[in-house]
Amino acid sequence: MEKILLSGNEAVARGAHEADVKVAAAYPGTPSTEILENIAQYGDIYKEWSVNEKVALEVAAGASMAGARALCAMKHVGLNVAADPLFSMSYIGATGGFLVISADDPGMHSSQNEQDNRHYARASKIPCLEPSDSQDSKDFVVAAMELSEKFDTPVLMRMTTRVCHSKAPVILNDKITYSNKEYVKDIKKRIIVPAHARVRHAVVEERIKKLQEYAKNCIFNIYSGSKSDYLVIASGISYYYAREAMPEMDFLKIGMSWPLNLESLKKITGLYKKVYVVEENDPFIENELKSAGITVIGKDIFPCVDELDQEKIKKSLEKDISLKI
Repeated sequence: MEKILLSGNEAVARGAHEADVKVAAAYPGTPSTEILENIAQYGDIYKEWSVNEKVALEVAAGASMAGARALCAMKHVGLNVAADPLFSMSYIGATGGFLVISADDPGMHSSQNEQDNRHYARASKIPCLEPSDSQDSKDFVVAAMELSEKFDTPVLMRMTTRVCHSKAPVILNDKITYSNKEYVKDIKKRIIVPAHARVRHAVVEERIKKLQEYAKNCIFNIYSGSKSDYLVIASGISYYYAREAMPEMDFLKIGMSWPLNLESLKKITGLYKKVYVVEENDPFIENELKSAGITVIGKDIFPCVDELDQEKIKKSLEKDISLKI
């Protein structure tokens, strides 16, 4: 089994290869640009720079509807451009696996804002995955294709600058062989005029319930507990920052940040004196937990602007003077 050093963007490209993705489209913008640049090395994938992000998403959507596995990639502000077809594709669903990659930019290294695109997943009612490192970035592409096909849904994968550009060891797997699904004409599913959309909306709401049930034991969320009175819930690169800053605590790594199974999280968090939520940038997971009556400490001590790092997390914890570890 081969292990090599890859950036998150390079790992996404490798994941596309391993998942037998047939079509990849993107519009360049840091920190996402290298995804398609690295997909270019795989000759079995049709790839294109699209004229804008909306077209990139529509190219991938068309391939998915035709039965092929497809992905599109863009930076976070690019998803604003592509929002129209994203919301429609939530109702239409996916035949072949369909992955939308949003590369967010905490710290605004190359961007005009710090928007948190996890909100797009909730608003468009599709699942959101958050890789924490390069290994996740590769594995989540493969898993996202299966998730998309299982639940007939686009999947949003929210990466961030540090995950995109940091390098880490990645275990490579063999490419699977995926047979394109047969295209079936289905006007009521694929043509989202009001009469059809009303029916499809009910299907989408039912899909959310099934995804919430799936989240209870999904492979993306990893709990390592029962050694501390304190639990840290973290997503993305923040998980590794928090592990370094607070090694004495128990951890719940959230790889699928929407939807959450709040009942199972109530049981876990109920075992602890205090629960901390560490995430960049918005209190997305924090607010979901609080909406279910779960008491957590998050953006009241951790910053909601700029990138997080180990030192910021340590300094933030100093504000919680009752913490004894």
